[in-house]
Amino acid sequence: MRPHFFAFPKAGLRFLGRLKRNNNREWFLANKEEYEQVLKKPMEDLVETLALEFARFAPEFQVSPRASLYRIYRDTRFSKDKTPYKTHVAAVFPPKGLGKHGGAGFYFHISTRELLIGGGLYMPSPEDLQAVRTAIASDYQGFKAILRNRRFRRVFGELSGEQLTRVPRGFPAGHEAAEHLKLKQFLAARNLSPKVATSPAFQKTLLETFTTLTPLLRFLNEPILRSQREAQRKASLLA
Repeated sequence: MRPHFFAFPKAGLRFLGRLKRNNNREWFLANKEEYEQVLKKPMEDLVETLALEFARFAPEFQVSPRASLYRIYRDTRFSKDKTPYKTHVAAVFPPKGLGKHGGAGFYFHISTRELLIGGGLYMPSPEDLQAVRTAIASDYQGFKAILRNRRFRRVFGELSGEQLTRVPRGFPAGHEAAEHLKLKQFLAARNLSPKVATSPAFQKTLLETFTTLTPLLRFLNEPILRSQREAQRKASLLA
């Protein structure tokens, strides 16, 4: 059966607001059925609807409730904040073959404060980061063309992310790509009012944002996938 999703329910935002004021296990268990109706089920329906769209414009990404949705439960083991539940709902769409947090992927979350839509390369391994930097240095004109695209600039503005103070070792300090080679993360996002999520324009806004981001993610993922395939090839030769 084809899934149907029209807008995020306003009741879902209201629930997140109440959860923020009552972030404890007793309250959540007493209201768990409502959570499943106004948050969990709409998010599952949305991801299943998006899966049909991704099959057209970005089939190399994972899009399914199981692979994409984050749990509402917080991992408090290493945090001073011991509140047990997240006060937002979120989904990620990672590239196939690289794991949920591997490579550059799409992301969005909804909270009572904002609708954030975007993605990029968040926590690359040293090997993956080196592969991406090498690709940027080798084809900076191609990389720059993606960032200078009128639609990309209108939607995202500039790239963001943590960065070094100096050009990383192995690249000339005066390289034309110096500022982008300093980046340790490659992120692009737009922040909108949470009311957009509850409007009929929500799904269209998600898709317009994701399709605008796709060329950047493909540029970032290609050297990572190539590097990992080469590593696997060498490992198989040594086996």
